Amino acid sequence: MVKHTSIRVLLALTAVQNLELEQLDVKTTFLHGKLEETIYMKQPQGFKVKGDGELVCLLRKSLYGLKQSPRQWNKRFDEFMIKSGFFKKST
Repeated sequence: MVKHTSIRVLLALTAVQNLELEQLDVKTTFLHGKLEETIYMKQPQGFKVKGDGELVCLLRKSLYGLKQSPRQWNKRFDEFMIKSGFFKKST
């Protein structure tokens, strides 16, 4: 969660230095992670087809509730930031 004062400082710096600001939709962040593992899930109730037995779905992207979701999103975000010219500070 971001504090309102942090947002105000960011907006002020953007305006003073005549920069462009872009936003990221954080409501769906975990849905953008690319899975490295092969993961199958049971079909949701509304998608089952009668007579086809117990079919499963192969997940190609992460979903909320998967243990891998936060890690995969963080990995993708790090890759984007590094490609954009940012770097991680060594501790």
